Amino acid sequence: MSPTATAMPTFPYTERDLARFRETQQLAYHCAEQVAAWIEPGVTERQATAELRRRLVAAGVQDFFHVPFAWFGDRTAFRHFHTPLQFFAGNRRLEEGMPYVLDCAPIVDGYTADIGYGGKVGENRVWDRLAADLKVYRELILAEVRARKPLNEVYAAVDAQIAAHGYDNRHQVYPGRVIGHQVTRTTLRGPAGVNVFGFGVRTLQTLGRELISERLHGRSPLWADGRSSRHAPTPGLWAVEPHIGFRGVGIKFEELLVVTDDDAHWLDDDLPHVRRWTAGATTPADAEATTPDAEPTTAPTTAPTTPEATR
Repeated sequence: MSPTATAMPTFPYTERDLARFRETQQLAYHCAEQVAAWIEPGVTERQATAELRRRLVAAGVQDFFHVPFAWFGDRTAFRHFHTPLQFFAGNRRLEEGMPYVLDCAPIVDGYTADIGYGGKVGENRVWDRLAADLKVYRELILAEVRARKPLNEVYAAVDAQIAAHGYDNRHQVYPGRVIGHQVTRTTLRGPAGVNVFGFGVRTLQTLGRELISERLHGRSPLWADGRSSRHAPTPGLWAVEPHIGFRGVGIKFEELLVVTDDDAHWLDDDLPHVRRWTAGATTPADAEATTPDAEPTTAPTTAPTTPEATR
């Protein structure tokens, strides 16, 4: 028999807690931006993740929710991914015109962030179009969660928008088809920095505890499109990562969503993708130049004058 859902828990965090989660998220994005400025053609995914980890540790990160990831080229869209091992960084080398995604989940004093940073090296008009359209999903998810829609229905609304844009849902390739997961403050003791299947030991302990606890109340800390997500958003923090793709190009953002007892908001608007939208970094001309029916390319339309990554 399926467990019966009980009354929703109340929001568990103080303003000080939110400030600490925000600081950790800012630290994660800052390190991702540093690596984005550092990478250039010829760098491999493994080199990028090693550099990202080095910068995070130097900035004070004590443990990881999961190991850093980097995906280059068509791997940003998870093309031909069939096993979880394919998510780990490989020997793919970055080339001019390629998109990339950096993903990291640092923990500082138990406060966890989980972020995704999308970029490109050189010119890629398909990436420009997807990057501009990604804004729609951030607004849609917030509106649906504020309306207290069940999580699986929010997922379906995102699916419908992806189809309307002519793109592919790529977060469905993640294990469990998740678009997000709950984030809590890690308080369990265990060896810091030790990973099993890419997840920290403390993370696995926390996830196991949360899965059991939430399942007993008819809820899940994992946000997908199945039966376990047929409940209103649980108050707390959710790492949300809509991931869209068009043929060989994929892009996502990942950031923390605050769900209170009766409302919701993104934890922080001072993030690279939000600043890009605010500044209008993707111009109308760029957006019009590429339609979902156009042939995407990982080769630059116009060769850049420097190999520096374009953010």
